[in-house]
Amino acid sequence: MTDATQVAAAASSKDPAVGLAAVAALRGLLESLEELQVANARDRGWSWQQIAAVLRVSKQAVHKKYRRSLGR
Repeated sequence: MTDATQVAAAASSKDPAVGLAAVAALRGLLESLEELQVANARDRGWSWQQIAAVLRVSKQAVHKKYRRSLGR
């Protein structure tokens, strides 16, 4: 599944195979979007603490998750 509209519609399917595949696709999309926005925030000078507060996680969690992928 690649089209966001299709994935969103499939997430409420009565067929577990379709619904679970949609959940997996949404999870991947969410991870990609989060990494993109964390990089965006860091590029704009945001601290790890500011990012963590918006994501409602600890500073340590967000730093650990993204420090390597963002090269920071």
